[in-house]
Amino acid sequence: MLGYIIKRLSLAVLIIVFAITLLFVMIHSIPGDPVSTMLGPRATPELKASLEERMGLNEPLPVQIAYFFTNAITGNLGTDVFTNRPVTSIIGEQLSYTLMLIFASISWSALLGIFLGCYSAIKRNTISDKILAVLSVSFIATPSFVVSLYSLLFFSVYLGWLPAIGAGDSDDLWDQLIHLVLPAFSIGLSWVGYIARLVRASMLEIMSENHIRTARAFGLPRRWVIYRYALRLAILPTITVIGVGMGFLLSAAVFAEIVFSRPGLGKLVIDSITTRNYPVVMGSVLLSTIIFVVSTTLSDIINAMLDPRIGRQL
Repeated sequence: MLGYIIKRLSLAVLIIVFAITLLFVMIHSIPGDPVSTMLGPRATPELKASLEERMGLNEPLPVQIAYFFTNAITGNLGTDVFTNRPVTSIIGEQLSYTLMLIFASISWSALLGIFLGCYSAIKRNTISDKILAVLSVSFIATPSFVVSLYSLLFFSVYLGWLPAIGAGDSDDLWDQLIHLVLPAFSIGLSWVGYIARLVRASMLEIMSENHIRTARAFGLPRRWVIYRYALRLAILPTITVIGVGMGFLLSAAVFAEIVFSRPGLGKLVIDSITTRNYPVVMGSVLLSTIIFVVSTTLSDIINAMLDPRIGRQL
């Protein structure tokens, strides 16, 4: 098991280095002069040269990449060229809002999706199963930005039950939770259907295996067989999906943060790309990549702990 964990962590580091290098090259390949965009058309050549040197844009691209990784290891992600503030401070202010949104979305969608998938497998081919199948596919097919818009119009504008914009008072936890309901519902709804269908398929496959039939033949209670033996194995693919889902929810959070005017990492990246603020863009992308890779790595390790056969296969 220790060897498997070391392999996964080593692979995670390589993925982060490769992804950041590729994104670094892609961002710097965008047409246009970032210095002219930030300073305006009336900037003098001397001022442009000074800003290029300050941002390190006068160095060759491999040297810029090496500097970025060297500084990132020490926690230095550079300085915002507009406010002269450390990028780590700017990202830190926005990160908590995004993480809160992602964890809330994946938590409620995973709990409800696992319950619905398990119930649907137990009630196989019944009317309840067919209704849940239609609802699950409908949830999957509905884009998160569409859910965001209609939930805002219905629950905030029409009914007036929930606040429409903002993240709530930073000193009031309850107010923050109330403002979190609609964004978390909007980007988590499609994952309810996806997880429910996945759990149903896994449950049906596990329930037909020999050890489950043996447990039932020995007269063990049906609920004990389902929740103690079948669900434990059927939930393994779901854990992997949840790990991957953490990364995809980062992109979905962008829509929620824009529609509901919430602060967050996604909105910060969009604003920084618009102004060509390279230090903030690269710092945000680096952190987003780390979150995605760490979540998938943790899901693989948890799967290996629940099912030791996975670790022995690698």
